[in-house]
Amino acid sequence: MTTSAENGQNGARSAMHTPPVVSSQEWEAARQQLLLKEKEQTRARDALAAERRRMPWMAVKTDYAFEGPAGKVSLLDLFEGRRQLIVYRAFFEPGVFGWPDHACRGCSMVADQVAHVAHLNARDTTLVFVSRAPQADIARLKARMGWEEIPWFTVADSFDADFGVGEWHGTNVFYRDGNRVFRTYFINNRGDEQMGGTWNYLDITPLGRQEVWEDSPEGYPQTPTYKWWNWHDSYVADAAPDKKWVEVSDAGEAAFRNQDASTKS
Repeated sequence: MTTSAENGQNGARSAMHTPPVVSSQEWEAARQQLLLKEKEQTRARDALAAERRRMPWMAVKTDYAFEGPAGKVSLLDLFEGRRQLIVYRAFFEPGVFGWPDHACRGCSMVADQVAHVAHLNARDTTLVFVSRAPQADIARLKARMGWEEIPWFTVADSFDADFGVGEWHGTNVFYRDGNRVFRTYFINNRGDEQMGGTWNYLDITPLGRQEVWEDSPEGYPQTPTYKWWNWHDSYVADAAPDKKWVEVSDAGEAAFRNQDASTKS
């Protein structure tokens, strides 16, 4: 280890013990050694997601109510016709630090990280935020913070308490089969704070990413890897993949596989 002087929080210089400085060859060898462990972690994460897709479901029998921009809606309405629903309970209400100008700082960081919801919608998945703040305050907050793309509803009953987020934050996942709704997953605390990316969200849903490489139960929807990807303003329901993008993604996938094979050899 080497030592470097850094400014501390009070402005004082403190010793920071940094890693050694090495040659490019030594650096690449260290990277490859770490890469083996990183790939193990990736495969373990995929296996965990596969196990998550096999979790039992819980029927939701209460007709929960919410307030939206257009008035009262039900939990079933939040799906917007899609099969999967992810609900993040964000703390924005009287009594929360920052009210009425801001939501909870942690919940606000989660909102800042949310990828464009069109990619989730393309996988038959809807993401919504819910809070106890009135709709007028939610609309003002969304406009101020640039969160217009996130559907955000007001909790009007015991939904949050019933699903583990009576306080703090949490993410619930639901599946719709016709008019029947099932709770399929719940995550909070440290697991919840890293949400926001398209892949993280899809990995906690019962259908997953819906790509052919995934280990999913028989009969689950799956499409060729990469082919469904699109610009967020260009998704068209039931459209065939763009031929040029198929060529590009096929070439990229082949290159990735060749590189992975050379790493293992």
